[in-house]
Amino acid sequence: MYKFIKKLAIVFAIIMLVLSTVEIYAAEINNNKTNEEIANQSTAETLIKMTDDQAKDLESLKVKYGSDAYGTVAYILLLVQKYSIPLGIVGIAICGIYEYVIGMKRLDIRDKGFNTMIAVITIVIICQILPLIFAIVVKSGD
Repeated sequence: MYKFIKKLAIVFAIIMLVLSTVEIYAAEINNNKTNEEIANQSTAETLIKMTDDQAKDLESLKVKYGSDAYGTVAYILLLVQKYSIPLGIVGIAICGIYEYVIGMKRLDIRDKGFNTMIAVITIVIICQILPLIFAIVVKSGD
């Protein structure tokens, strides 16, 4: 089990490194600014823009549902829905390796891979449907 967790952590770290890369193009040096300062400024502007967009989304959901609590829960459920697909794909890939690669020699690991794959698919489906159920329940209660 420890080897699996270690391999999973390494795969997760590699995926996060690949997803966190940022392209920085050469730019003219204006007003005695270096390329590093320009890159830091554009990165900071991007982060501020992202947080502003997220704050606007949160505020719009609070207005839409008429409550801070319902708006916050709806925002969290939308984030869960958004990130469940990539995590589900990674989980299915890992389970597929257990079922079809490692499981060819050991049947107990093959069954473990299959059962875990079913569990991952079920969790992804639940994460995708949960915001819809929340919206139906909250709007029907009004």
